[in-house]
Amino acid sequence: MAIDASATIAPTAVVHPDAVIGAGTRVGEYCVIESDVVIGRDCLLEPYVYVKRWTTLGDRNEISAHTVLGTDPLDKNFSGERSYLRIGDGNKIREHYTISRGTKPESVTTIGSDNYIMTSGHIAHNAVVGNHCVIASCALVAGYVEIEDQAFLSGGVVVHQFSKIGRLAMVGGNTRVNSDLPPFFLYTGFNVVPRGLNLVGLRRAGFTAADIKTIKQAYRLLYRQGLKLEEALARIETELQSEHTRHLLRFIRASKRGITRPRSNQNPDD
Repeated sequence: MAIDASATIAPTAVVHPDAVIGAGTRVGEYCVIESDVVIGRDCLLEPYVYVKRWTTLGDRNEISAHTVLGTDPLDKNFSGERSYLRIGDGNKIREHYTISRGTKPESVTTIGSDNYIMTSGHIAHNAVVGNHCVIASCALVAGYVEIEDQAFLSGGVVVHQFSKIGRLAMVGGNTRVNSDLPPFFLYTGFNVVPRGLNLVGLRRAGFTAADIKTIKQAYRLLYRQGLKLEEALARIETELQSEHTRHLLRFIRASKRGITRPRSNQNPDD
């Protein structure tokens, strides 16, 4: 059994002989760790955590009670082949959470580093979550969703498969995300619509007043001027050159589902 001598394994835990557990990691009572699992240094697994095969965790992850990592995909097309869940460093995943591995053979579900994932939710097969994200309680992230760094999903958010959420986007509680959400903005509503800038998130991330002013001007061109999408993008590109507007443009132009737009009877806020 490849368990570092400084790791602590509770007497009631069940650890497969092929599992790898790094230095300083603590495995709580009644945990189950299957074969082909790698857990890094200084992790904490609270009681009743279940880590299924082909799951890799980096260092300093804290996994709370009754969480299951590396579950078989909730996908009728899944036929049992090997696939993976890979989790980075410094994540906190709270109680009663499930994260699936990929559906297709050798495919991967990826969780980055320093994310805070709260209770009673699910991240589905082949999703990609970046770094420094917050996913609040009871949020559901469907298959093939991509979430960029520093995004914030509030409680009860449901994200439709193949949707993308941009960097530093904030999604309000109980919102249904069924289109791509460009970075830096705030979104709410059962049928998701833009509601201005994620000002709190931008300021916390160190964006300057000038950065925020430029992003606000881009938001107005995109959502407030009644412009067609390509016209708005062209004006942003020529009038508002910055690293953040370039990121915004790349995100929108790469969108396959299409970005969220205001409904005809709704006006986006400033």
